[in-house]
Amino acid sequence: MTPRPESSGSRPKGTAGEKIPEQPTAAQQKSAAKKTAVPKQAAAKKAAPAKATAKKAAAGKTTVGKTVTKKAATKKAAAKKTAVEQPAAETATATAKKTTAKKSAVKKSAAKKATTVKATAAKTTAVKAAASKSTAAETVAGKAAAAKSPAAKPTAKKAPAKKAGTAKSTAATTTAAEAVAKKATPAKAAAKKAAAKKTAPAASTVARSPAKKTAAGKEPAGEAVAKKSAVKKAPARKAPARRIPAGRAPAGDAGPAQVAPPEMEVAVSPAVDAVDRERLLAGTHHAPHSVLGAHPVPGGIAFRALRPYALSVTVVSGELRAELHNDGEGFFSGLLPLREVPAYRLVVEYEGTVLETEDAYRFLPTLGDLDLHLIGEGRHEELWTALGAHPMTHQGVTGTRFAVWAPNARGVRVTGTFNFWDGTGHIMRSLGSSGVWELFLPDVGEGELYKFEITRPDGSKTLRADPLARRTEVPPATSSVITSSAYEWGDAEWLARRAEAPAHEAPFSVYEIHLPSWRPGLTYRQLAEQLPGYVKNLGFTHVELMPVAEHPFGGSWGYQVTGFYAPTARLGTPDDFRYLVDSLHRAGIGVLMDWVPAHFPRDDWALAEFDGKPLYEHEDPLRAAHPDWGTLEFDFGRNEVRNFLVANAVYWCEEFHIDGLRVDAVASMLYLDYSREPGQWTPNEHGGRENLDAVAFLQEMNATVYRRVPGVVTIAEESTAWDGVTRATHHKGPSGFGGLGFGLKWNMGWMHDSLQYMSHEPVHRKYHHGEMTFSMVYAYSENYVLPISHDEVVHGKRSLVSKMPGDWWQQRAGVRSYLGFMWAHPGKQLLFMGQEFAQGAEWSEAHGPDWWLLDPGYGAEPDHRGVRDLVRDLNSVYRATPALWRLDTDPAGFEWIVGDAADDNVLAFLRLDPEGVPVLAVSNFAPVTRQDYRLGVPDDVPAWHEALNTDAARYGGSDVTNPDPVKPEPQSWHGRPASIRLTLPPLATVWLRPV
Repeated sequence: MTPRPESSGSRPKGTAGEKIPEQPTAAQQKSAAKKTAVPKQAAAKKAAPAKATAKKAAAGKTTVGKTVTKKAATKKAAAKKTAVEQPAAETATATAKKTTAKKSAVKKSAAKKATTVKATAAKTTAVKAAASKSTAAETVAGKAAAAKSPAAKPTAKKAPAKKAGTAKSTAATTTAAEAVAKKATPAKAAAKKAAAKKTAPAASTVARSPAKKTAAGKEPAGEAVAKKSAVKKAPARKAPARRIPAGRAPAGDAGPAQVAPPEMEVAVSPAVDAVDRERLLAGTHHAPHSVLGAHPVPGGIAFRALRPYALSVTVVSGELRAELHNDGEGFFSGLLPLREVPAYRLVVEYEGTVLETEDAYRFLPTLGDLDLHLIGEGRHEELWTALGAHPMTHQGVTGTRFAVWAPNARGVRVTGTFNFWDGTGHIMRSLGSSGVWELFLPDVGEGELYKFEITRPDGSKTLRADPLARRTEVPPATSSVITSSAYEWGDAEWLARRAEAPAHEAPFSVYEIHLPSWRPGLTYRQLAEQLPGYVKNLGFTHVELMPVAEHPFGGSWGYQVTGFYAPTARLGTPDDFRYLVDSLHRAGIGVLMDWVPAHFPRDDWALAEFDGKPLYEHEDPLRAAHPDWGTLEFDFGRNEVRNFLVANAVYWCEEFHIDGLRVDAVASMLYLDYSREPGQWTPNEHGGRENLDAVAFLQEMNATVYRRVPGVVTIAEESTAWDGVTRATHHKGPSGFGGLGFGLKWNMGWMHDSLQYMSHEPVHRKYHHGEMTFSMVYAYSENYVLPISHDEVVHGKRSLVSKMPGDWWQQRAGVRSYLGFMWAHPGKQLLFMGQEFAQGAEWSEAHGPDWWLLDPGYGAEPDHRGVRDLVRDLNSVYRATPALWRLDTDPAGFEWIVGDAADDNVLAFLRLDPEGVPVLAVSNFAPVTRQDYRLGVPDDVPAWHEALNTDAARYGGSDVTNPDPVKPEPQSWHGRPASIRLTLPPLATVWLRPV
């Protein structure tokens, strides 16, 4: 098959979509000390080190605090000690030596962006002072505030401040602030800035001011006091978040940022380290939630985001707003002095737009241990609810959960229209050893296109459609579509009734159709307006839909499936398909569907080597390659693959109310040497040619479907003499195998033999008489369907009427007599569309049936309409006559009258119901009328009358009939005590019932 385009959606390198955050652990917040300070005013001065002439100046970076005292006019604080900040050289560590009581602890404060902390009743701000002024240092009485520093990866250290001697001021004392510095400003630059008395921009990480009060132990450059300042105060400016204005927290409000205790550990850098950075950008990180999102770390809460193409990212929690530092390549990080991870959102600024969203990497996994356990065991019978894309509400947030099984992948990312087909920011996490990758994306919903970007074991990448996508783009586009169903069914009465009798003991005549070509151009909903009425008028009990699952190549008729869980989008949405099924049910028509679990195409965007290695296909190339169709066979021995298929069968029956599955190409699954020459296959563990894995799969599929969905039927298209196809799985046969568990099986032998017989000229049929009688030798070995399917009217095989010899009249008569024989023969019936009105041309998926043959303006219209009228009457009499269906699988329901009249081309037999009420079926396959043809009959029937005659004039026949009741004569014949004399029409079948 030719690979299809990836998607019809555009793939620009535009705004990146959201990422799923990992849920951080929460630490208890600690209430602050008594809050007596009301934000009013703050004085700021640059704090110079006690030894300003030392080797290297410490003024390169200073902690910018903001102090607000509640009663600044009445309280005077006595300063004992001051915390002097001294920057280290770029290569120096952030650890500062503790000084004596006279000396202050050395530290460096850094933060990525200014933050307004709601919890602290104080507001942090970074202010650049003029060259002639010192950097303003504002100390918060009750809380520490954040300072800005240009350091990209600062490390934090906390220095406790000593208690003040004043009792009043003690209540407002703050604990040691968190200072972060991993990369200090070079000493030379710091010295220049110190000389010029300029401050370096504060880092984005929020830090807390370490001192309650400052004292002049060593001559400080400036000091803050509770009431008056020893130096001239510089008015402080409110520092909004870089692009998002910071709000002021109300006085006395306890926010998420709490006062730090005196004992503080060394803070860590919030930035993503080089190894994780590389893996995240490459899309090969197994645990992105452990890096991105919000995480408690020494020094506070580290926030990290990967937002390609973003200009800025700001954390918002209540009134707290902190702009993260831009670390380059789409990474943003910041360290906030919080005691636990708050509920927060991200404000992401792109060029020309600002987006406020949830952080995708703050959420817990959406799949639980039970789901993963069942997937690993291959026992998740509702697999479609665990894998794929599901709109949902998770942790109170609406979004879409993505999950895919790709155990060999080095990494998986989600890409789609929601992130402009750039999955850089949407890395999925691996859920342990299950092979499942998962991601919850907030604010992503129905209708979005998506695919999975998989990094193969060799490092190459491949873009794949979702194997469990429940909706797809219209081919040839190949993207999956996020969907959920809101359909409300109206077929409750049908579902309650369908389980009243098993299929093999009920009337069961099937009209097989190819939906895209039955009425070309119609959608599912438009078909729902026409198809149920047409099928009901003809009297069929069921329709069988050729494969509905999504397939890229229309010429495959649906038998090369890529979207096993999605109805083809050619005709509409999944809910539109539900509407069609519902409409058929409300019309009293069952819905069967062709299902193809034997193989799948090699398209490089679908299942073939899905994660870089054989996954859904068998790892042995000899087992994987299907020799007939150039496709790949499923690895039925792998738990997850078997689960994928079993759950798929259940899915169609439960989600779409399908009444039965006709399983395609069963024979190719059962035999290891199917279409293979010696040396091209490997025997099983017993040395045989049976595919034991396929046997186990089919048994499990049938057992699961019948257990979960009462009233359904499974039908095998199996063309060999495999023993026990329709036997129960727990009943072992002569071969030692339990039955495969199907409800019905296509009788391919009957189909082949009977069509072969009918293709012979009548004069030669006597030499092939056994082709019409041999089927009764094995008729009760399985529960059979007699199929005249699409396979018999394509690829040069000719349509049913065109298979018949003779002129146009004889061809139509041959079809009528054959259909009468077929409907009377033990077994259920299946007829492909177009054959019900004797279409002369082969079927083509491009244009469908030749409906114009039924146009009243067409001269031969009566000929075609006559055959269709016959099919209607066959179904009508059939459904009203239990003898024709009640004992289809019981030998007691059939008796030969004459099966050896080869010279006459005549067959006659009785069908009986459980009460012994008979129907006599007589077929004359010669083009001559046979007068007074004697047939033996039971002597307990007083008279017979014609129930149906395929030669009737209304069907286009010669109207040779038996209009009056036929009474038996006491003359034994054909081993019967009585006999009757009939007029047998040419090329016709006659049904007679007791009067």
